[in-house]
Amino acid sequence: MVGQCTTIGHLPPAQGQLTLMILLSARDLTRQFDSEPVFAGLGLEIRAGDRVGLVGPNGSGKTTLLNILAGLDEPDTGAIDTPRTVRVGLLEQQPNLAADRTLWDEAADGLQWLYELQREAETLAEQISQESSDTLLRRYDTVHATLEQHSGFQIDHRVAEVLEGLGFEADEFHRPLTTFSGGQQARASLARLLLTDPDVMLLDEPTNHLDIAATEWLESFLVRARPAMILVSHDRFFLDKVVTRVLELRPDRLDSYSGNFSAYRRQRSERQERLGKQARKQQAFVARTEDFIRRNQYGQKHKQAADRVRKLERLGDIEQIDNFSVPPMTFGEPARSGEIVIEAIEISKGFAEPLFEDLTLRVERGQRLGILGPNGSGKTTLLKTLLGDLQPDQGNVRLGHNVELAYFDQGIDQIPDDLDLVEAIRPPNNPDVNPGQLRSLLARFGLTGDIVLQNFGHCSGGEQSKTALARLSALNANLLILDEPTNHLDLWARDGLERALCEFAGTVLFVTHDRFFIDQIATHVLVIEEDRCRIYDGNYSQYLAFRENNESDTSPPHPVSSSQAAPKARSVPEPVENDSSQRTRQFPYRKAVEIEAEIAEAELRKEELEEQMADPEIHRDTDRMTRLVGDYEIVQDELEMLMAHWEESIELN
Repeated sequence: MVGQCTTIGHLPPAQGQLTLMILLSARDLTRQFDSEPVFAGLGLEIRAGDRVGLVGPNGSGKTTLLNILAGLDEPDTGAIDTPRTVRVGLLEQQPNLAADRTLWDEAADGLQWLYELQREAETLAEQISQESSDTLLRRYDTVHATLEQHSGFQIDHRVAEVLEGLGFEADEFHRPLTTFSGGQQARASLARLLLTDPDVMLLDEPTNHLDIAATEWLESFLVRARPAMILVSHDRFFLDKVVTRVLELRPDRLDSYSGNFSAYRRQRSERQERLGKQARKQQAFVARTEDFIRRNQYGQKHKQAADRVRKLERLGDIEQIDNFSVPPMTFGEPARSGEIVIEAIEISKGFAEPLFEDLTLRVERGQRLGILGPNGSGKTTLLKTLLGDLQPDQGNVRLGHNVELAYFDQGIDQIPDDLDLVEAIRPPNNPDVNPGQLRSLLARFGLTGDIVLQNFGHCSGGEQSKTALARLSALNANLLILDEPTNHLDLWARDGLERALCEFAGTVLFVTHDRFFIDQIATHVLVIEEDRCRIYDGNYSQYLAFRENNESDTSPPHPVSSSQAAPKARSVPEPVENDSSQRTRQFPYRKAVEIEAEIAEAELRKEELEEQMADPEIHRDTDRMTRLVGDYEIVQDELEMLMAHWEESIELN
């Protein structure tokens, strides 16, 4: 049996791509751990230049498949084929690292063969200086050419570039690996794999433990990288930027969709709709045919009826796509809070060094505020300071009238391991709620069947995250404070969480590195920068557009409320008095009313462009977004000129 890999919407290869080398292929792969196989009959081909995203719900076998392709696990049936010279490298979610190495040693190990060539070149040069021979000279020329071809004389620079891109500081390079956190060690393992530059990279959740800046650096690196790659990731922005094909893992096959993640979702939806129409047509045909047979099987048309019976027997089933369910999460209908939910006045907090200083912030009812910043910038500390778990070093925080908060901790430390899931979500403020109601609530978060009777500590990361979110829902709070709520959730659970938060009538503060999640949820973003905190209206894409359009503008953006979000107010220079009698015209004479009409038109065009730039679909079309930004800059320049012309006409006409 040949392994199945169905292609959907696959475009014909461009000229010159027909002969791309197959670097890795698999056929008839089956893996089984208990009574039911994880998957069976899978087949795939990876060619040079492929950047493939592997998607599927939690538990569908994505990590198992990567381990088999990397040779770390054996399939029960099937085979893996790679040419003898092809090197395959795997990034594991939980790598095993040598304890006696430094960060630099771990990353540089990926270029060990180049370091060995460097040492050989030095040895050869020393030998040639003492006693030259044709053999030594030829070998030296070969080694030197290889080093030049692979940038072997800038190895240290390459190692430093990758480590800095993944968020490490130069003073951390020579620290022992054992002094780093688990997340930092995972980044060190990723650095080694990127520098190894295998022919095929298998990346299992490479953006875990990366902040947004490091994730964007990794996107850029992978798009330019030479190796073919298979990526498992729940980061939808990342998949959109990097992959050129998506494989959807199903129990009996891999379905292949051309394009990035957004294209996959669109094609899958279109295919699902098309197959649904075919199935409905077939059902109507079967109903009509069975009615004909029933009416005519014993009459004059019995031969036609018998013929139609045979046709029905030959009729095959229309294929149906698994409808990966989006859990119908909900956070209830909380009591209405006061207009001001949180007010922080000139708060500062730090430990060895200050994390934020003189921050004034006001969060109003109904806002969904996303907090952005690099790893270690104090995002979690800020959340805990606002909810009262930590006291500020200076300033004060006040919760508004009738505010009831619930906190999602990214470590999920608030639920004891020995509680089953039903008891884990029982609200302390409503102990009389019955188990049936709690099971119904768990079901809304995708937890059904016997799983709800398991102890929390025995559940997977995804199941624990869903339980913690269901617990928040049971509390019926009107202020949700969420620290990395998408951790361990698959793509469909994230969709459900986004929908629930958008429908939530209360207020939300959250920290996440999931840019797609921020785009779907945030009404405002607070950005923790190196020397200040600033609040921007809108979501992540709107913040990016503002930043790109105002890179040279140092004035504060529009505040979220009357409180100023920047740590310190900027001083405003006093206006210079002008003597209109001495002023000469800069523009041709025009009536002010004519200029006002043009200003109104320009402002209308500006608003239309801002609406278009706020559309997430447009942000995924780089060329169109670039054109819109250019048009926006032109309109802004035009408005500035018109305003200056209008001011002159008012003063001098």
